Parts: sequence; structure tokens; C-alpha cells
Amino acid sequence: MRKSRLILLMVFAGAIIIGNLGCSAEYHAGEVQKGLQGDKMTVGTVQREIKVGMSSAAVAEALGSPNVITTDEQRREVWLYDKIATDVAASGGGWTLLLLGQSAGTASKSQRTLTVIIKFDEDKKVRDFAYHTSRF
Repeated sequence: MRKSRLILLMVFAGAIIIGNLGCSAEYHAGEVQKGLQGDKMTVGTVQREIKVGMSSAAVAEALGSPNVITTDEQRREVWLYDKIATDVAASGGGWTLLLLGQSAGTASKSQRTLTVIIKFDEDKKVRDFAYHTSRF
């Protein structure tokens, strides 16, 4: 009787540990995503940081290097930022399902795009800018 209780306790403790390992992986993934938030360019960043009249150096400091630099018909610089991000969210089942040797959960995947076009004047100051975002 005592031996069966010990085995049951060990199985229960093992299930909790295995269940927590899954939660720990999800927690770690969430922390990694939080750390990457600083690296993400958002519409809010563009709206908050970019102003007509600011220098190209200030734009580069605020948004980083553009993906494409080109010129318009009057040889003025145009910077293009084109960002694509994939978001993956997964959730798993609890430890009860792990005891049964089954896994249950859902996953979803979506993509976000942000395109920013910044036009400079002859003095390399922002004369106009536009942005477009989408999610699918």
C-alpha cells in the first residue's frame, strides 16, 4: 500500500514537472518576443519620431538603415523601409493531458507588414513621408 502511494506521488510530481517545462518554454518564448519589441519598427514609432524638416541622420537614428535608397526625378533621396514580421502563438494542454500521453493545443500564425517611404529635399531634410501597414 505504501509503495503504491509513493509511485502515485512520483507520477504526479513528474506530471507537474513536465507540465511546467512546457509552461517554461512558453514563458521563455514570450520573454524573447518582449526583448525583440525594441527592434520592431511600428506605425507608432513612425508617427512619434518622424517629422517634416528633420535631418536624414535623425531619421536613421530613429528608424535605422532603410532597405532601399533611391532618388526621384529631381535627384532628391527617397528612403524606403519595408518590414515584414511573422507572429506565431501556440498554447498547449495542461499536465492532465500529458499524463495520458496526449498533447492538445492550438497554434495561430499571422504576418504583419509595414512600408514607410520618406522623401528628402535638396538639403537632406524630410519633406514628406507616408506609411502603410497590413496584417494577414
